[in-house]
Amino acid sequence: MRLTVFGATGGIGRELVRQALDAGHEVTAVVRDPARLGVTDDRLEVVRSGLADPEELRAAVRGRHAVLSGLGARSRKDAGVTARLTRTVLGAMEAEGVRRLLVVSAGPVGPAPAGDGVLDRGMRSLVSAILKDVYADLRETEAELARSGTDWTSVRPPRLQDRPLTGRYRTVVGGFPSRGRFIARADVAHAMLSMIDAGETVKQGVGVAY
Repeated sequence: MRLTVFGATGGIGRELVRQALDAGHEVTAVVRDPARLGVTDDRLEVVRSGLADPEELRAAVRGRHAVLSGLGARSRKDAGVTARLTRTVLGAMEAEGVRRLLVVSAGPVGPAPAGDGVLDRGMRSLVSAILKDVYADLRETEAELARSGTDWTSVRPPRLQDRPLTGRYRTVVGGFPSRGRFIARADVAHAMLSMIDAGETVKQGVGVAY
């Protein structure tokens, strides 16, 4: 497949690039600073962009089987950036007629699992309060997806960890795994790549966790 990855220098984005290349795909990585990518391959094209103009991105998504986005706020002060940058990506995709899009969101943006206990519900409420602006940004991002003409999937992980790929995690379409508290960035990337051709995930939020 020919894939484009946005946010390719972030923790999940870099894993998307590496794992896609390892699987034999052709990858276009769209980054602000190519020096931060740290990945080289004959099947990798690196495009430098500040993601300000959809027209500038059209060539980066043209003819792609799917677009994957690891874009997201790095801290609370960056809240608002995800929705803004996603609008730019959507504009480029819709101009080129590229339909498949998978993005990273967060577990608390979706519905809480019915089977969670008091501790998990309490932690979810606390984290949602602390990161209120970040989650508001992600909800607006998902609203932008819902208004678009793309075949989108929003992948919603819990707390992210820098751990090796396991390939062993749970997914729930339209919900979230009960007592799912952690997941490695590498496994989030693995889940996103595995969902590209999964029709049941189209226009859905998908919870993913250990």
